[in-house]
Amino acid sequence: MTELGQPAKLSSEPMHRVSPGFTASCLPEMALLEQLISKQTKQLKVRTLTVIEHETDTQRHQLPVYSLRLGSDDPQAPVLAFVGGVHGVERIGTRLLLTFLSSLLKRLQWDRGLNHELQHLRLLFCPLLNPAGMALGQRSNANGVDLMRNAPYNATDKATWMVGGHRLSNRLPWYRGAENTPMETEARVLCDWVRDELFDSPLSIVLDCHSGFGLRDRIWFPMAGSREPLQHRADIAALIHLFETSYPHHNYIIEPQHHSYLTHGDLWDYLYHQSLSLKDKVFLPLTLEMGSWSWVKKNPRQLISFMGLFNPLVPHREKRTMRRHLLLLEFLIRSSCAYETWLPDSPMSRLRYELEAKQRWYG
Repeated sequence: MTELGQPAKLSSEPMHRVSPGFTASCLPEMALLEQLISKQTKQLKVRTLTVIEHETDTQRHQLPVYSLRLGSDDPQAPVLAFVGGVHGVERIGTRLLLTFLSSLLKRLQWDRGLNHELQHLRLLFCPLLNPAGMALGQRSNANGVDLMRNAPYNATDKATWMVGGHRLSNRLPWYRGAENTPMETEARVLCDWVRDELFDSPLSIVLDCHSGFGLRDRIWFPMAGSREPLQHRADIAALIHLFETSYPHHNYIIEPQHHSYLTHGDLWDYLYHQSLSLKDKVFLPLTLEMGSWSWVKKNPRQLISFMGLFNPLVPHREKRTMRRHLLLLEFLIRSSCAYETWLPDSPMSRLRYELEAKQRWYG
């Protein structure tokens, strides 16, 4: 057993097992994840990033945070990472990634195209970053800290009051943690994982899956704490141009996060700023924000359930959500694998996409 908070070596089996009774009642997503790991193919490599201690009235549980890897071991291969469960109440993001991962593992048995793509691409999953928060049914981790407000990074423009992060009390939502204290374990291991697994690649993309904002699904990119244009705005614009010309009837609002609200301590802003010190590397963090208000609009009874504010409670709507975002996930695989065909590689193409970004997002 690894020490708590210490990374483990790659393996083909989960390093920790959680009580089946506990997962069935409080954390079924962990049970689904460990089922996938137990049935994994030779291509799937599993790593325990850390183990979170969680106490209930009757028992102490050790909840692992897993990373899963598929595809090329070439350090120069592009990397695509999927993250979910940062906010424990937003279970739908974890379920979406587990459904997608299960589909990929089954397709690897027969899909020659997918097998070929994974010879040139590395896929990473961290589908359940905050298992204690999810077991408790709360946004924060077990310490009451909002992990997506926990980075040692302050907004340079005025953050949205309360929602943008505060240090008043962990009894209130969006609590950042006490000033001048280390990052929470979950936030720290996520940042370490991104730096270790993604920063050496010529192109790396992250999709972090959330829910709970608005009637429309959104794809956000940095910055969350500043209205300044993204340094890699040409690269983002090229990726979005590729998506929208390939799939013109999509239903996403695509924008910098600050178009909706500004926050302190955003992990992706923090990591993006660190990536700027890397030479000839492109790191593009994206956030999928599933618009849960549409589920409430269709089923107002969800208002009486805290979970209903962030997750579809009717089975057919959950299945529809699984289908709805499949196109985006598949697009990210194909575009990451073929990044050399669309990433701006000349001054003229960069200028073209920078002007497009300015007109669309920063005008």
